[in-house]
Amino acid sequence: MKYLEIRELARCGIFIALITVGSWIRIPVGTDVYTLQFLFTLLAGLVLGPRRGALAVGTYVLLGLVGVPVFAMGGGPSYLLQPTFGYLLGFIVQAYFCGRWARMTAEPGFRRLLLVNLGGMAIVYGIGISWFYLASNYLLEAPIALWTAILYCGILQTPPDLLICGAAAWLAVRFRRAGAWQTEPAVRLPVKDV
Repeated sequence: MKYLEIRELARCGIFIALITVGSWIRIPVGTDVYTLQFLFTLLAGLVLGPRRGALAVGTYVLLGLVGVPVFAMGGGPSYLLQPTFGYLLGFIVQAYFCGRWARMTAEPGFRRLLLVNLGGMAIVYGIGISWFYLASNYLLEAPIALWTAILYCGILQTPPDLLICGAAAWLAVRFRRAGAWQTEPAVRLPVKDV
């Protein structure tokens, strides 16, 4: 089993802190309020790589579930019953996806990273809207039609999230050029003594 080095732990910790701060920054747009949480979960996957990015975002979610007030509205195990909890689960999968697909080419540019981020956004929306629909209809007994959930939790949220995907791609290119991307170690197979 490979252990994380101090530098890797520090980078994961920085992204946990950034995601937390991003969830507390509220940007009003019309009648909605947006946070920068999505930006930092995208960057966690892009900068840290698939495993470490998912680890950082997963640790953030776990901290919130055990009661540390890192989520936009606090924390605690009751968050599992929130209709929006699916987005938090989606962030973990999205971080892994973005980290993996961003590293499929040697020199990913802005367009590639933007496409990767759009794929990550689709993952977050798919898991988030599904959880929202199921939690509203079966856990909270607050029935909502599937089309209504897709409209309010997906379609209407898309324009600001598209901007965030672009911003994350732009920042990731800058981080990569500055040498701040975490590289994945080569996979080493165990060697048996004969």
